Amino acid sequence: MYLNRAYQILIMCIVLTLSACGKISSVNINDAGIIYCSEGNPTSFNPQLDTSGTTSDASSHQIYDRLLNFDPLTGKIIPALASSWLVSSDGLTYTFQLRRQVKFHSTDYFQPTRNFNADDVMFSINRWRLPNHPFHHVSGGKYPYFTSLELNQKIDKIERINGYRVELTLKSPDSSFLANLATDFAVILSKEYANQLVQQDNLQAIDNYPIGTGPFKYINYKKDRYIRYAKHSDYWRHDSAVEKLIFDVTPSSSLRLAKLITGECDAIAYPSQSELNVVREREDLTLDEKPGLNVGFWAFNTSKPPFDNPKVRRALSLAIDKNALLETVYFESATSAKGLLPDSSWAHQVDLIDTSYNPVMARKLLIESGISDGFSMDIWAMPVERAYNPNARKMAILIQRYLSEIGISANIVSYEWSTFRQRLTEGAHDSVLIGWNADNGDPDNFYRPLLTCAAIESGTNRAMWCNPEYDNLVNQAVLYSDTKDRISFYHAANSVIAEQVPLVPIAHAFRYRAHRSELKGLVINPFGAIRFGDVTK
Repeated sequence: MYLNRAYQILIMCIVLTLSACGKISSVNINDAGIIYCSEGNPTSFNPQLDTSGTTSDASSHQIYDRLLNFDPLTGKIIPALASSWLVSSDGLTYTFQLRRQVKFHSTDYFQPTRNFNADDVMFSINRWRLPNHPFHHVSGGKYPYFTSLELNQKIDKIERINGYRVELTLKSPDSSFLANLATDFAVILSKEYANQLVQQDNLQAIDNYPIGTGPFKYINYKKDRYIRYAKHSDYWRHDSAVEKLIFDVTPSSSLRLAKLITGECDAIAYPSQSELNVVREREDLTLDEKPGLNVGFWAFNTSKPPFDNPKVRRALSLAIDKNALLETVYFESATSAKGLLPDSSWAHQVDLIDTSYNPVMARKLLIESGISDGFSMDIWAMPVERAYNPNARKMAILIQRYLSEIGISANIVSYEWSTFRQRLTEGAHDSVLIGWNADNGDPDNFYRPLLTCAAIESGTNRAMWCNPEYDNLVNQAVLYSDTKDRISFYHAANSVIAEQVPLVPIAHAFRYRAHRSELKGLVINPFGAIRFGDVTK
């Protein structure tokens, strides 16, 4: 209670300072637009290239569309650029009927001469799946989401039946395939724009000066300051989007809240736990909340000694009090995670046994591993706030104290977000506090990108852990469409994780969205990035 009151006083001091000095935002906008205070910079404007929520927020649903979408309220797969689809009886062939009269953005750097068609679908999918595609290696040639799921290998072929029909054939059945095509990353690009960039010898512009069919078109971007978008007046779904959208890059959580209170922002990213009551108590602000399809965890780099020893990893897991971490970092906004899947997943295992705080056993396991004198290690802590871990540094400090009790000296490491993620992918860490937001409701979206062998190369397997038994179970699960059959494989995978301890699941967190009360239509998307196309004020 005292902490919340002290924080409210701090926020009000910031608000009074802003009011006295005038608006400090680097952007100006009239009432016909929306300002969103985001937490950081996107790495590009193409979510095919990145799994970061910051990149997806800035691009996935503002600039682009996908063949399919998730209904944010029901979670069901619904038509998007594909108006309908058929699946063959053997589960291998997917035929998509494409929507007509869908227009791409017209900007000062590209003016389309045709509508969206099958060529754009072929181009967009073949770019990430075919190494010999002319755009595959542009912007680094990494497609972490698709690679982690091995979608590039699962697709046997894609064929253009006619201008508005495309057929995809898989090598083996995959019950998660449609859900993966509805994720933030499966965006559709413009083949005509790509052809223009080839002629201009400027291929990388496709990811930095984007063209899509979404509700907003890109105008310009100033790193660490803002991103400007304008309404796509020919948007195929509706004409109700606001005229302007601006992402005001504001890394400080308290400053984002202050801007929300003064009206400089209409909505903000990731309000901290200590700010939630401040929002709740104001009539001019609204706080939406939902259970999150996410997991926050502590992953060990199993490619490095002594973390290549499962007994050492188990010792580390027993050295920390997860309940204390939840109380201190999440307050009452998360539930303890026994495994990867939250309670809301149909494959959640109720009887999964959780790790318990047992420093005596932790010391015993270290001695059995030949480490009687302890050792030194790094704990990498995210520099940004996420629902699955709102304060990774605070958590790292707590873990540091726990580890000191069993003779382990821990150093806390952090970098700027893009550098942090790049070095993680390179495997420079000993351990890391990070997590995962589900991109769809299928359990494969947790098991495969987080811990399979293929996900090491893609950079989403932060444990750098490769276990053939685990991979086989995950691969077998998607061959079946019946959930009961699939559950048996996922529960067996849970046993392998519990035995090998490549990571320690910590929390499944609620998701929060704070915005001005006059904003209408902004809902929490349980499967990923924020959507402003249907929002009005």
